Amino acid sequence: MLPLVAVGWSPDHRALRILDQRHLPGAEVMRDLVTLDEVIDAICTLAVRGAPAIGVAAAIGLVVALEHESEGCGARARAVLMGHAVRLIASRPTAVNLSWAVGRLLAVAAAVGDDRLLTALRADAEAIRAEDVAMCDAIGRFGLDIVPDGARVLTHCNAGLLATAGIGTALAPVHLAHREGRRVHVYADETRPLRQGARLTAWELQRAGIPVTVLPDGAAASLLRSGAVDLVIVGADRITANGDVANKIGTYGVALAARAHGIPFYVAAPWSTIDPATQTGADIEIEHRPPDELGDLPVGARVWNPAFDVTPHELISGYLTDRGFVKPPFSGVTGV
Repeated sequence: MLPLVAVGWSPDHRALRILDQRHLPGAEVMRDLVTLDEVIDAICTLAVRGAPAIGVAAAIGLVVALEHESEGCGARARAVLMGHAVRLIASRPTAVNLSWAVGRLLAVAAAVGDDRLLTALRADAEAIRAEDVAMCDAIGRFGLDIVPDGARVLTHCNAGLLATAGIGTALAPVHLAHREGRRVHVYADETRPLRQGARLTAWELQRAGIPVTVLPDGAAASLLRSGAVDLVIVGADRITANGDVANKIGTYGVALAARAHGIPFYVAAPWSTIDPATQTGADIEIEHRPPDELGDLPVGARVWNPAFDVTPHELISGYLTDRGFVKPPFSGVTGV
């Protein structure tokens, strides 16, 4: 089976190539994007999703859009760079990796002249992609100890191959454990409203030959109580200075249930997902999704449809990053 790459360069390196996740699990549709509007639409509509993946998509997408519009002219590219950056950052405000990646490219742009602008931006976008692949491998290696032979893991949403440029964050230790021959069984919450666990996590794990069982979000607490789960691993879209974690809606409830039944609850994320400038979860802007994503509703029914919730740091057993296990507070961290 061919390796799965959810986000990266097109074969000619002139476009952003994504696996359009809106079509999964029914079809594997690859798309090449070259304009800023195409990139923003893909991010907003979740054709490409997952905090690390949209950071990579934003970096590569910004570069190819600038090259396409400027026809290789650095001065023209610089003239529209800031406007493009602002639009990209606004497309998904909760996940910090997107703004981190765009901010990194802006810093590169500020350090070079127009004659080197596009070359320097392209090189750093590739560095962001390559670092993401290495980050996933590192998280997997550091997390192997918590996924022994026979481990039964519950996860929520999708934080695997489809959410990164590599083998994932929360699912990275699972993929590596499976490659080492360890027996691992994953329970995947369906994850409302977009069913990213049922559509994406289950598809990804089946494709890799890893046993997976899908359950409704509302059944997670009962499953944890039953004794069928050894640990929970989830991803993160933002980790604040005090260790609070924003992740897909429903994560908080899983964390509460895990604590109630004495089951370790781990968060796996790249170092770049730590946001020391945001003090607590109360300071995170939470995106809301359209009402129609909840399905058929009575006319006039009001809808509250947040895309994310915040899990307080007190409920988290460990933070697994590409630098190993770390502990909050993160207010003094550097290199984020």
